[in-house]
Amino acid sequence: MPALYVMIPAALLLVGVAVYIFFWAVDSGQYDDLEGPAHSILFDDQDPRHQAAVKHDEAKPDDQEPAPRA
Repeated sequence: MPALYVMIPAALLLVGVAVYIFFWAVDSGQYDDLEGPAHSILFDDQDPRHQAAVKHDEAKPDDQEPAPRA
């Protein structure tokens, strides 16, 4: 029974902290754009190194075998 005198206020304190954090997240805009990050993965990568590698691979003919080494 004495444990309840500690556990109930501790649980209420944790619930209060969770509610405060939730309202802080809503007020700071954490839930404003829920679909944007999900759609951004579908767009092409704009990394210059990636674009240069793609251009280099497109310029190299695939049907030619490399020259034999001597």
